[in-house]
Amino acid sequence: MTSSPQPPHHPTEPMGHTGHEHASHGHETDSSHGSSHGSSHGSSRPASHDHAPGHSHGHGHGHGPAAPVSKHLRKVIAAVLIPFAVAVFVGMAVLWPGGAPDHERTGVGFDRQTQQASVVALAKVDCKSVNASQVPPTGDTSTPEGREAQAAQTGACRKATVEVTSGPDKGRAFFEIVQPGAPRQLEKGQEVVVAYAPDAPRDLQYSVIDVHRKLPMALLAAIFAIAVVVVGRIRGLFALIALVVSFGVLTLFILPAILQGSNPLLVAVIGASAIMLIALYMCHGLTARTSVAVLGTLASLLLIGLLGSLFIDWAFLSGNTDDNTGLIHGLYPEIDMSGLLLAGVIIGSLGVLDDVTVTQTSAVWELHQADPDMGPRALYRAAIRIGRDHIASVVNTLVLAYAGAALPLLLLFSIANSSMGSVANSELVAEEIVRTLVGSIGLVASVPMTTALAALVVSADRPGSVAAVPAQGPARGGRGRRRKR
Repeated sequence: MTSSPQPPHHPTEPMGHTGHEHASHGHETDSSHGSSHGSSHGSSRPASHDHAPGHSHGHGHGHGPAAPVSKHLRKVIAAVLIPFAVAVFVGMAVLWPGGAPDHERTGVGFDRQTQQASVVALAKVDCKSVNASQVPPTGDTSTPEGREAQAAQTGACRKATVEVTSGPDKGRAFFEIVQPGAPRQLEKGQEVVVAYAPDAPRDLQYSVIDVHRKLPMALLAAIFAIAVVVVGRIRGLFALIALVVSFGVLTLFILPAILQGSNPLLVAVIGASAIMLIALYMCHGLTARTSVAVLGTLASLLLIGLLGSLFIDWAFLSGNTDDNTGLIHGLYPEIDMSGLLLAGVIIGSLGVLDDVTVTQTSAVWELHQADPDMGPRALYRAAIRIGRDHIASVVNTLVLAYAGAALPLLLLFSIANSSMGSVANSELVAEEIVRTLVGSIGLVASVPMTTALAALVVSADRPGSVAAVPAQGPARGGRGRRRKR
């Protein structure tokens, strides 16, 4: 028994189902009946889309959401992004470094030979007997150095026996004196990292420089990965894979290419673009929505690069402000340190930019899905209200993240009773200010740019049309009717 005819005013089917529209004819049959009458084909649908009598099925389909953009517009987006992606990966191939260049070890800072070791014994000894204490040259114990020396004279030191557990000298033991006020205290059985100085006297070739903390770090990483997969499921798994790929691009391409002498800005732009393409498409799928987020991210990165280059040059920021950057400049004097600073600004801003652009694009798509009649202006106004909240939270997060990283430095300035102007004028702090403000301007600009682009794209090819709402599961009560939105 067939259902009663329905008026031919249903929304059009999602694209890509031409010739197989089951539920959009004038009337339909129950799932127990296999055909519809030919009179049902007198609807407004073109005759070329009609089925022969007896071909229309009477069951509902749970199709996915209707495609919000046409095939033509997807081709336009692809025409923009495919050449860009090809240029990025060709640039990576041309600049591929093939590993970091070799250099002679200086034995300074991180540029030291290191081995693994273990504390096998620990004994208390008199600090005077091992010459661990020193009297202040002035005899003044009111200074911090004087008080530490006095405590060392009256306190008990500890003598640690350390055994090397890796490298050519595996099994070799040496002694390490730990003073009472030392920030790092050793325990028996503790795994440590030791520095090796081959040119030093034999008794002084090894020294403890750090503790071995790989186990807690690995456990924390595992907890993070499990939490991401449990909450995010397959999307979380792809996010973890994208994270690994991002670190791979950073360690295998960006860092070695800069050390090989390539322009840091060019390397950062190519590397960041590769990370952006891989991460966004892997996490969010190869869709028009993701492509719009990619375009918004790219435009924001270009703005950050231009502003960063302008203000780094204008403020005379050298990028060589601490021991680590000084060591890099000493080992590789051909590296442009100010360009390295700008590269850091671009890469540091990329992660937050991805979040902003994807969120804004998704907001526009969902608003359009909820009300397909909204035009680009209405979509923009609605989505930009969401973006303003996002701007406020993200900018505050970025500033606090940089402030937290520079907290010891800010404490030093506070102890010195330096004025806010003198603190901001120092190059060490000025670098962080430029990094923070340039990145924040790029984040703020990404919201209206991405929102406007998404609003134009999502409504460009559907003038006056209404997107179809997919049927959710089988039709109830034997009727294949769609609920109107």
